[in-house]
Amino acid sequence: MQVTEIRTEGFEREFRVVMPAADLEAKVNARLDELKDRVQLKGFRPGKVPAAHLKRVYGRNAMLEVIEAAVNEATTQLIAERGLKLATDPKVTLPPDQNEVENVIGGKSDLSYTVALEIVPPIQLGDFKALKLEKLVADTTDTEVNEALQKVADNNKPFAAKGEGAKAESGDRAVISFVGTINGEAFEGGSGEDIAVHLGSGAFIPGFEQQLTGIAAGESRTVNITFPDNYVNEKLAGKHAEFAVTAKAVEAPGKVTIDDDFAKSLGMESLAALKDAVKDRVEQEHAAASRQRIKRQLLDQLDAMHKFEAPPTLVENEFTQVWKTIVADLESQGRTFADENTTEEAAKAEYRGIAERRVRLGLVLAEIGDKNNIKVPDDDITKAVIERAREFPGKEEQVWQFYRENPQALASLRAPIFEEKVIDFLLELASVTEKKVSRKELYQDEEHAHDHDHDHDHDHDHHHGHDHKHP
Repeated sequence: MQVTEIRTEGFEREFRVVMPAADLEAKVNARLDELKDRVQLKGFRPGKVPAAHLKRVYGRNAMLEVIEAAVNEATTQLIAERGLKLATDPKVTLPPDQNEVENVIGGKSDLSYTVALEIVPPIQLGDFKALKLEKLVADTTDTEVNEALQKVADNNKPFAAKGEGAKAESGDRAVISFVGTINGEAFEGGSGEDIAVHLGSGAFIPGFEQQLTGIAAGESRTVNITFPDNYVNEKLAGKHAEFAVTAKAVEAPGKVTIDDDFAKSLGMESLAALKDAVKDRVEQEHAAASRQRIKRQLLDQLDAMHKFEAPPTLVENEFTQVWKTIVADLESQGRTFADENTTEEAAKAEYRGIAERRVRLGLVLAEIGDKNNIKVPDDDITKAVIERAREFPGKEEQVWQFYRENPQALASLRAPIFEEKVIDFLLELASVTEKKVSRKELYQDEEHAHDHDHDHDHDHDHHHGHDHKHP
């Protein structure tokens, strides 16, 4: 095999590879030798098929298999020998002339083809012991615990039927049955019986709950909605649907007395145990917010440490993904760029910068993990799949099957786990000081940071609209 570099331009490398016909022929003969003991041809005993006859019958297919395997093997070898890291998958271009291809398949000529690569530039990592970070820490107060406890009570209020003819208001619960159609045809998941809708909760598709305001028990009405463009079910995304809704009951919320009986109704031993559980949850939320703040500082400093041009295809792919989500979010909210005090051109420039930052940070974190042998154990992946499956009660087996059959989906679970392990590694090296702050100070920048997508962590940046249920 002969390899010649024929183009070097920026991030792009292109090589011409020539495989002698004799080498391919030897591989084909080896492949046919493997087959002779397994194939059955009429008139021949197993293992006794003459090589020439076997070649006439299976030679072409064997050569095609050999060429595919040889090209993949040669590309892997080429990349490894030159110590290249790829930004995208290799692009192999086989001979365009059909006669030339047939000559190669027939063993009459060498195989000559090109491999185009987009590479990741060498990354010079900074001194991570020079990182100076401030960890914000907030104590959990009794007031916060009581407020959180009240929210638990509000979410578990008893509901009782309102008087005959009473109309549903915000805060009420309507028990409905519905049949949804798109272009006059019912769709999967679009029908339901005895579904409780808490008006004003925002649990359903935007616009659905609002159109139930004023409905009375026994009343039927038509609800028209448009699924958000970024709706989790891509088959429904952006489509207009019509729901024939009948209210079976309209219920008003009652009052909750926060006492031992209430705690026991939630499966807790006592009110004290419920308060402890609520306090634990608040402390976990504070810890998560603290982690997010210090992680943001860390990523900002990593960004400042590592300024290099990122591979353009990676940046373009990232920008396309981010921009699609931004536009879908605006459309689902009925807003424009003017409403955001910007223009489409300015927003594109901003989010292209964000895409470049994301790609650079992703490459830096990957390099740190690679250089320091940071791995994601299989147990962590399994745990992530279990947690994902729990989000879909009754469909756990389908979720497991989905991840078993989709390596790319499994990789999407691995990526954030790997990132957090690299972050942990860096925090161990950095100089970290703690600062006591109030709850308000701990959370004050969070919304702003999410809106402007300062974090590299892809999984928590743009989920607006994905959590809505559809009736």
